[in-house]
Amino acid sequence: MDNSKLSTTQLNSIQVNSTQLNSTQLHTTMVKVAIIYHSQDGHTEAVAKSVHEGASSVQGVEAKLFTVDEVSTSEALHDLSDNYTALIFGTPTLFGSPSADFKKWEELTGGISHTHGWANKLASGFTVSASKSGSKVNTLIDLTIFAAQHGMVWVPLNLSPGNNLSTTDDNVLNANSFFLGVGSQAPADKDASGLNPAELETGKFLGTRVAKLAKVYAPIANEF
Repeated sequence: MDNSKLSTTQLNSIQVNSTQLNSTQLHTTMVKVAIIYHSQDGHTEAVAKSVHEGASSVQGVEAKLFTVDEVSTSEALHDLSDNYTALIFGTPTLFGSPSADFKKWEELTGGISHTHGWANKLASGFTVSASKSGSKVNTLIDLTIFAAQHGMVWVPLNLSPGNNLSTTDDNVLNANSFFLGVGSQAPADKDASGLNPAELETGKFLGTRVAKLAKVYAPIANEF
């Protein structure tokens, strides 16, 4: 059709219909983000929920929270392959590494790795320990390598160190100054209610960041 021969009214009608179609497509095609975690004392679960809250706040994104036990079957693992654009992993740091339960789950995903089922999906992670450091960076590196072995694309936290000046304290985002993901500190003598709210806000920031990137990334993920 030669657009030069169309009237202004006809052109406006085509543009309106095109806008309506794009709007419908955006609202009916939800991008899905999974938060998969193991929690020993409830601290990691609390951060997982904050990550979920952040991801859920992004329009057009459906975020779901799973314990590792809930996604341990072949059917559940393949559902992650078929229906999710991003997977965010969470685990306590125990003796400088992910929990045994989380490591066991990682090993269950071997079949998915062999078929490249998660290749090119976005990945990120978070961890919690009682100590400020607690060697949490080792756990985040473990999660990054796990994602790399699946061919995933890692999303770092992208926050500057929060508490590295004499004038700052722990009541800021990324107070523990991690880069690969969220590294939260939870006092060992308190339950999840003892977590500094800033730790949870940092988790929320990560969830929001990954969800926003997933929306942009989803249409081209299969091109790689």
